[in-house]
Amino acid sequence: MQLPNDLYSFLSDLQQNNNRDWFINHKLRFKSIETQVKAFGEQLKDYLNHHDHIDRFKLFRIYRDVRFSKDKTPYKTHFGLTWHRTKPLYRGGYYLHLSPGNNFLACGFWDPNPADLKRIRQEIDIDGGEYRSILHNKTFKSVWGEPHGEAVKTAPKGYAKDHPDIDLLRLKQHIFTIKYDDDIVGQPDFLDRADKALQAVRPFVDYMSEVLTTNADGESLV
Repeated sequence: MQLPNDLYSFLSDLQQNNNRDWFINHKLRFKSIETQVKAFGEQLKDYLNHHDHIDRFKLFRIYRDVRFSKDKTPYKTHFGLTWHRTKPLYRGGYYLHLSPGNNFLACGFWDPNPADLKRIRQEIDIDGGEYRSILHNKTFKSVWGEPHGEAVKTAPKGYAKDHPDIDLLRLKQHIFTIKYDDDIVGQPDFLDRADKALQAVRPFVDYMSEVLTTNADGESLV
């Protein structure tokens, strides 16, 4: 399954004509592209379920919520796709962002609730070695690089500033991303490329799943 050839031309046109009249006049063009993007997402879900546990795929609506925004343009100028792992045993999720000159595949924990963040930090404090071993794995590192996300400035409450894993403890989000050029996304093999990348990130999401479904003594919580 290949993403539509006119995906970026449509989004570029929308960037230049982000108004209701233009969109209505190009609604059929949008619906055709949306249908193909959805089909891509559903097929990637099927691919993932050969080696992962995905319960649902979602394509975000293109309509913006402008009620509390200074930017009153009515439409998003990107497509956002997300795949949810099957809770409670399998935690984390995957996201694909498609926009001219700004494409990325992402994985991780964007907004962990306070209890989950506390448990992640607790595990890193007890033994950050397993997390480090994932980060230092050659295959993982070559595909996904280093974790990033919002972080506290110094140290979380209750942790020393000179903790050996303070860089990981400081994180409030644990996110990995891969950026792609437009021409790469448009290739027929991009579905396989994305699937292989998400296979490579499994050690991280499986590690986090184990942490978030057990207590500090390793006892199951589910």
